[in-house]
Amino acid sequence: MSDASPRQTRVDVLVAGGGAAGLALALALKTAVGGRLAVSICDPALAAAPRRDDRAFAVAAGARRMLEVLGAWDEIETDAEPIRSMKITDSRTFDPVRPVFLDFGGGVGPDEPFAHMVEHASLIRALSRRATEAGVEVRAERVLRVEPQPHMARVRVSGGETLSVGLVAACDGAASPLREQAGIGTVSWPYRQSGIVATIGHERDHEGRAEEHFLPSGPFAILPLRGRRSSIVWTERSENVPALLGLADDDLLAEIERRFGLRHGRLTLETRPAAWPLQFMVARRFAGERLALVADAAHVIHPIAGQGLNLGFRDVAALAEAIVDAAQLGLDPGSPDVLAAYERARRFDTVAMGMVMEGLNRLFSNDNTPLRLLRDAGLGMVDRMPGLKRFFIRQAAAVSPDMPRLLRGVPL
Repeated sequence: MSDASPRQTRVDVLVAGGGAAGLALALALKTAVGGRLAVSICDPALAAAPRRDDRAFAVAAGARRMLEVLGAWDEIETDAEPIRSMKITDSRTFDPVRPVFLDFGGGVGPDEPFAHMVEHASLIRALSRRATEAGVEVRAERVLRVEPQPHMARVRVSGGETLSVGLVAACDGAASPLREQAGIGTVSWPYRQSGIVATIGHERDHEGRAEEHFLPSGPFAILPLRGRRSSIVWTERSENVPALLGLADDDLLAEIERRFGLRHGRLTLETRPAAWPLQFMVARRFAGERLALVADAAHVIHPIAGQGLNLGFRDVAALAEAIVDAAQLGLDPGSPDVLAAYERARRFDTVAMGMVMEGLNRLFSNDNTPLRLLRDAGLGMVDRMPGLKRFFIRQAAAVSPDMPRLLRGVPL
């Protein structure tokens, strides 16, 4: 009678989570090294038709360059709307006039907008199709447990199989079970704010213009979508949200119009608004044994500048670069050197971005008159300094020379 243990399936990189970051990471690895790495992605949601999701994201120019290299952008672009300008105001909700204190126009290069608005469904659909075409193994299963070993990790999945894995990329969200299992703590705090999202139809064309109104309860962003539609991201004090979402459609639309303004003509609700509580969170480490934390599993920041998805894509670009550089030398993708390189590439940038968003929210989400005068003077100074405005645009667009290669449009 044989006492040999059952043979385990070998996977070089297992991505836990089939959202935008997880799909992009799996696709980036297969696009770069093809058959030299066995790449799988695990998520029960991959077995079913995508759930309705009315969110839309500002995909920065660097992230768009990465999606171009990965062969996904052509499909996404058919539904994407370029952001050609952005206007920032600072006022109270009932102010009849909202003076523009800061106006960003142009792009990061000739015919290259600093961002595009992309609806979530279009993004996931294109990334899923390209990942399958590239040879990523899709498993409609949940990763239950990761047990690090000296030369691999034993990974148990919900289908009952145990896999032998070189590296697990945890793309399993802000409440990441894999982060908890690894004993990686977080620094976090809740905001007393919630984010309300909805799609709004309007009579007049938005001309590719985004607007952000800083109001005492939080920023109200109007982001252009294809056609005469816009996505709103409405930051509101959490205690006010149940009453607002409980309003009849006409009354809720009146509240939105009060913040949205009349520039776009008559408004209609294309989707019923949904809300989620806002928080700050950053993991104390971005890597453990045979484990890398990616996107929301590693960090959650305030949506005041729409950088959440783009920070996740920066993680993807940095981790893919570290893995591919190791794989091209025949090295272990889950080695401590690979994980240390990823941690170095991402930790400072993430913490710095999170603190900037925290500072902006504290500075603008109030009705303190001295602070209002100070911040409006600061916005006005930036608006009169074209060089500084270009610097801010390039940093937000993630196209500076020190970014990972994929964000610069360079294949791995």
